Amino acid sequence: MSGGPTARAPAAETPSASDMLLTVHSVDLLESKDGPNRREHHTDAYFSDNLIIRRGQTFQMWIEFSRPFNPKSDSLQLQLKLEPIFSSSTGIHISVPLVDILEDGRWEMKIVEQEDKRVRLAVNTLPTASIGCYKVTVESFSPKGKLLFPCSPNDLYMLFNPWCEDDAVYLDDESERKEYILNSMGRIYYGTEQQIGTRTWNFAQFEQDILEACLFILERGQVAMTEWRDPVIVSRMVSALVNSNDDYGVLMGNWKDSYEGGTSPTAWSGSGDILRQYYSSGSLSNSPSAGVKMSWYSHRCVTNFNSAHDTDLSLTTDIYIDEKLEIIKDKTSDSVWNFHVWNESWMSRPDLPAGYGGWQVVDATPQEPSQGSYRCGPTSVSAVRNGQVNLKFDTPFVFAEVNSDKIYWQKKPDGSFSQVNVEKSSIGQCISTKAVGSDARVDITHLYKYPEGSWEERTAVERASRRLQTDFVSVPTGNDVSVEIVMDGAGPRIGEDAKLSIVLKNKSSSQRTASLLYEVMVMYYTGVLKNTVKKDQIPLTLKPQETKTIPLTLQYKEYMNHLVDQGALMLAVTGRVNETQQILATQFNFRLRTPDLIITPQGDAVVGKELTVKITFQNPLSQVLRNVLFRIEGLGMQSVRKIAYGDVDKHATVTLTEKFVPTVAGPQKLLASMDCRLLTQVHGVADIVVKPK
Repeated sequence: MSGGPTARAPAAETPSASDMLLTVHSVDLLESKDGPNRREHHTDAYFSDNLIIRRGQTFQMWIEFSRPFNPKSDSLQLQLKLEPIFSSSTGIHISVPLVDILEDGRWEMKIVEQEDKRVRLAVNTLPTASIGCYKVTVESFSPKGKLLFPCSPNDLYMLFNPWCEDDAVYLDDESERKEYILNSMGRIYYGTEQQIGTRTWNFAQFEQDILEACLFILERGQVAMTEWRDPVIVSRMVSALVNSNDDYGVLMGNWKDSYEGGTSPTAWSGSGDILRQYYSSGSLSNSPSAGVKMSWYSHRCVTNFNSAHDTDLSLTTDIYIDEKLEIIKDKTSDSVWNFHVWNESWMSRPDLPAGYGGWQVVDATPQEPSQGSYRCGPTSVSAVRNGQVNLKFDTPFVFAEVNSDKIYWQKKPDGSFSQVNVEKSSIGQCISTKAVGSDARVDITHLYKYPEGSWEERTAVERASRRLQTDFVSVPTGNDVSVEIVMDGAGPRIGEDAKLSIVLKNKSSSQRTASLLYEVMVMYYTGVLKNTVKKDQIPLTLKPQETKTIPLTLQYKEYMNHLVDQGALMLAVTGRVNETQQILATQFNFRLRTPDLIITPQGDAVVGKELTVKITFQNPLSQVLRNVLFRIEGLGMQSVRKIAYGDVDKHATVTLTEKFVPTVAGPQKLLASMDCRLLTQVHGVADIVVKPK
C-alpha cells in the first residue's frame, strides 16, 4: 500500500499538489482474518476474505491517493449501499462524512493517521444499522472536482453486535457470548423425558459460504432492508424462511417414515451442508428440526420433552376415549410430541412492556400458521412463564407446548363427552439446553414455568385461560386409585425385548377391582400414532392400601416390522374402577435406543499433518441394513465427507478408516452419522485436541 516512485520537485509552471485531482489509487479494508478489524469485531473465525464487522463499533481502513491528502482543501466521504441481489425491493444508501471528532450514534469517519499519500480512517457505525452485505465506494473531493472509487469486490458484511451495549442484542456475560455466538458446536437433545438422547450438532456458522447463505435466506423474505436493523423482525423472518411450508424456504418438514427425494433428519449432523445445498440450488431437504445458528446474535438450541401441540388454542391437550376406554384416534387432533426442538435468541423487546426482553423462542419448524405464515416467535420466555399470552408473538401456542393440562374425555351414550381425568404436570418436562462452556445438559424448565402445582404456576395457567377466555380445568374428585408406567434404567435397546411395568396403588381402606386395557402403539415422535403392535386386557384386584406391579414385555418380533423413524412407541393404559366408576388413564412414551458410532483417532492430531481415524459400528438387528451412507464433518473441514458403504449384514461390525488433515489448532470435534432407512438416529462424536505445527 505504501511506497511508489519518489516525488520530484515540480517545475515552476506545474500547479501545486493540492490543486490536482485527489484520485484514490487503492483501498485496504484491513479484512484479513488476523487483522485488527476482524479480531476486535469477533469475526476472525469466519472462513471469508471479506471484511466482516459488527454494528455500533468502529472499524479502520487505509486509503492511498495519487498525492498527499490536504485536510484544508480536500475531503472524503464513504458511500455504503445495501442493495438486494435477487429481488427488486428498495435498498439502503448511507453517506459517511469526514469529521474532526467522532461522536457516538452517528455515521462518521476520522483520519487517525497519515503517511505520505496514505491515510488511515476510523469509521463509526450505528448500533441500529441494518445488517447485510454493503457495497463500499470512496468519494474524494478536491478543488478540481469529485471522483468515485468503488471498492468492489471487497464488500463489507455488517452483523448484529452482542458486545455493544447500545445494540438490541447486547449480552453482558462474556462466557455466554463465547458459548452462544462463537461456539460452532452445540448439543441437541432428543428422545423422551426418561430417555434423553444427546447428539452433537455442527452449526457451521463460520464455514465457507454460510454467511452468504444466511443473507440469501433473509432476502427471500421480501421484507424491506430497512427492517433488517431489528432483531425481532429478522428472527421472525428467519422462522418463516427456514421451513418451506408456504414460502419455498430451506427445509421441507416431513414427519412420515419415507424421505424419498430428500434426506432423513437423523442423517444430518450439521447445518452447513443444508444451507450450502439451499444456497447453491434452492433445493430442499427433509428435516423436522434444523439447528440453524446465525452468529449475528446470541442463540441456543432448546428441547422441550412431552411438547404439546394444541390445535385449537384451548390451552389444553385433549385425549378422547370411547365407552370401551379405547382412544378415538380420529377425534384426538391434539398431540404430544416426544420432544420438540426450537431456538432461543437473546434480544431486547421494546415492542413489549418492560421485563419481557432476554431469551425469546424462535421456532423454525412451526406447527401452526401465525399471521398467515408458518412461523413462530420471537416469543418472550418470561411472558410464557407468567401466562401473559396476550403478548406477541405466538405466546399462547408456546405456553400450551410447555404448560397445558392433559385432559381425558370419555364419550357418553348421547354422543357428548365428559371429563374423566386430568394430568396437570405431564406436559413440558426436562426443557434442556447445552451448558455454557461444557457439553453438560442444563435443565431450564424453571425459566418457562414455575414449579408444577405451585401457587405461581396455577396462577399463570388461570391468567392464560382468562386472557384467551377458555375454561380453567378442575381435577375430578373422589379418585383413590392411581396408575403409572415405569421403566428400568435407560430403557430398551433396539433389537431387544422392551420391558416396562404398570404400577397401581389403592389409596383407600376398601378393596378395589378393575379391568385394565393396555395398548402398545408405534408412533412418530410427533405423537401421531401409526398402528397397534400389542393389545390386551388385565383383570385387577387391589387390597386396601395395596400397591401392585404388573410386568409387561414387548418382544422384538412383535415390533420389528412396524417401527418408524426414531423408534418411538407409546404404552396407553385405561381402565374403570368398578366400585367408584373412577376412570384410569395414562400414557407413556418410550424409544428403542440405538448404538453409537465409535470414533477413535490413531495418534496425535497436528495442524497440516495427516490424521488417521477409525469409525466402528455394529448392526444390532437380525436384519440386513441396505444402502448405508455415512457422513463425517467437523475438525475444521469446510464440507461434509460422504461414504456410500452399501449393505451391512445382520449383527455385523463395520470399521471405516478415514484420513484427515487438520487446519485449525485447539479443541475440535469430529462428527459422524449414519443414514439408513431401517436404523435411524445413529451417530457419534470424538473430541480431538489439534496441536499447532
